[in-house]
Amino acid sequence: MIVGVGRETAAGERRVAITPDAVRALRRASVEVLVEAGAGVAAGFPDGEYEAAGARIEPDVSKIRGDSQVLLSVRGLEAEAIGSLGPGAVLIGLLRPLEDPQTAQALAKAGVTSFAMELMPRITRAQSMDALSSQSNLAGYRSVLLASVTIGKAFPMMVTAAGTISPARVLVLGAGVAGLQAIATARRLGARVEAYDVRPAVKEQVESLGARFVELEIETADAETAGGYAKEQSDDYYQRQQALLGERVQAADVVITTALVPGKKAPRLIDEGTVRGMRPGSIIVDLAASHGGNCWGARPDETVDVNGVLILGPTNLPSEVPFHASQMYSRNISSFLLHLTTEGTLTIDLEDEITRAPLVTHQGSIMNETVRTLAEGAAS
Repeated sequence: MIVGVGRETAAGERRVAITPDAVRALRRASVEVLVEAGAGVAAGFPDGEYEAAGARIEPDVSKIRGDSQVLLSVRGLEAEAIGSLGPGAVLIGLLRPLEDPQTAQALAKAGVTSFAMELMPRITRAQSMDALSSQSNLAGYRSVLLASVTIGKAFPMMVTAAGTISPARVLVLGAGVAGLQAIATARRLGARVEAYDVRPAVKEQVESLGARFVELEIETADAETAGGYAKEQSDDYYQRQQALLGERVQAADVVITTALVPGKKAPRLIDEGTVRGMRPGSIIVDLAASHGGNCWGARPDETVDVNGVLILGPTNLPSEVPFHASQMYSRNISSFLLHLTTEGTLTIDLEDEITRAPLVTHQGSIMNETVRTLAEGAAS
C-alpha cells in the first residue's frame, strides 16, 4: 500500500499530516510513504529527515495523488484536488464534515472513501487517535499565551520595591480539553483563575488545576453527551446564563471562551452589554469564533476593539505551534491508519466502531447520517 502526504494549502497552515517518526512506524508495517517536497518544512521537518526515515520525496503533488491508495492531510483537500482523485481513493484528515457538508458531497460524488479525524469516538481503544483532543489541547495553551502578550498587564503577582502587582484575573468559559489546558497554562503563568462549564461533573477537574469553579444558580438539563461533549441547551437557558455570568466576565482581565457543541452554532455566553461593561484593556479570546462565537462581536481571525476591550477570534491556534501540533496529529492519524492496516493492506471493517464512526463517505455515498442530513439540507 502507498500512502501520500502533500503540502497543506490552506492559508496560514503550517502543520503537516505525518512526521518522520510516523513514516518509520508505517514502513515497519510494510507501507510505502510518498511525501511532497517541502511538506514538513514549515513545521520543522525537512525533506532529509523524511528520506532518512524511509519516505520517498516527490516534487509533483499530482503524481502523489495519482499513485497513492491513501492520502493523509491536516485540513482535507480543495474541490479541484478532490476532482483529481480516482474512485476508491481514501482520504483521512480533519475534514470538518459537520461545518462543510458540501465537501462531503463532492467526496461521495468522486467515489472517495473519506474519514474525518474529528469524528473519532471517545472510547479507550481510540485515545491514541483522538486528534480533536490533541489539537484542542494546544489551542487552549496558545490562547493564554496570546492573551498574555496582548494585554497590557503582567499575569503573576509581583512584590517589588515599587509596590505589589496583583495577579491577573482569568476566566475560562468551557472546561473541555482546550479549557482545561487554558486553566493550567494561566495558572502556570501566575494568574488567578476561575472557570465555568455547563457540566457540573467537571468541577473536580477544574479545582484540581488550582482554579475556582463558578457555579450558577440555574438548572441544567442533561448537559453532557455520552461522548463527553456539552449538549445544546434552550435559548432561555443561554439568556439566563449570560445574565449570571456577566458579573464574573466584567471582573476578569482576560476571558478565554472555548464552548462548542458538535455540529451546532457555538452557544452565546457573553452578550453585548457585558462586553461594553468590561474595563478598557480587558481581553477576550474566543476559540469558538469560527462557529459563530461564544462572545458577541467576535469575528474569525480578527481583533475587534469595543471601547478598549479587545475581542480576539483566532481559528487555527495549533498551527502557531506547528512542530508539536504536527507531532501529536501525526501520532493520531498514523495510529488510525495502522488500525485500518493488515499486513500492508487497508481493511475497512464497518462492524468496528473505530472504523465506522469517522467514516464520512464510502462507495459513492455519505455514510454519516448527520452529515448526510446536513448535505441534503444545503442542497435544497
